[in-house]
Amino acid sequence: MTFVIGLTGGIASGKTTVANLFNEHFDIDIVDADVVAREVVEVGTPGLAAIVDKFGEQILDKRGTLNRGVLREIIFSDPELKLWLNGLLHPMIRQAMIEQLTQTRSPYALLVVPLMVENDLQSLVNRLLVVDVEKETQIKRTIDRDDVSRSQVESILNSQASRQDRLACADDVIKNNTENEKLLPQITELHKKYLAMSSENL
Repeated sequence: MTFVIGLTGGIASGKTTVANLFNEHFDIDIVDADVVAREVVEVGTPGLAAIVDKFGEQILDKRGTLNRGVLREIIFSDPELKLWLNGLLHPMIRQAMIEQLTQTRSPYALLVVPLMVENDLQSLVNRLLVVDVEKETQIKRTIDRDDVSRSQVESILNSQASRQDRLACADDVIKNNTENEKLLPQITELHKKYLAMSSENL
């Protein structure tokens, strides 16, 4: 069984940057929940068919792919529909992530899940690595990156696990308050540690 490191963190914490550094420098395989979430609703999937069945053709764009903006608007104003959608997609995403993890070939694999703590997915991983940043840094980065208002960012932060809750679940922590050149030494140390742990796990 693959030794799996769960990688999580709040919005704009740098999860993708950290995962990419593991991959670029140490050739570690990545399974990314955001990518899987898109795959389970691609054209021709049971996921997309069920969504069209529920919401009608209005949910598709001209190419027949899922119009995420329209779907977001519909479920944003109706908590019951959001629950229905999560009930449909979460098991599909979970299953697809498990299948992809069994196909990884590196000594250990990274499972990147933004809402791992919120959705209680720690059972899928051997260790949980949290990318930790100060709240103010998250707010500034998100405003710069997504061109959104401060109040929008704060409402996203309020919908995610608190920094304290996430850190309480962490086995390992990467600090990412500074620019990215400080990341690689932390990642290198963790890589050595994970290699040792994965070889014991064989």
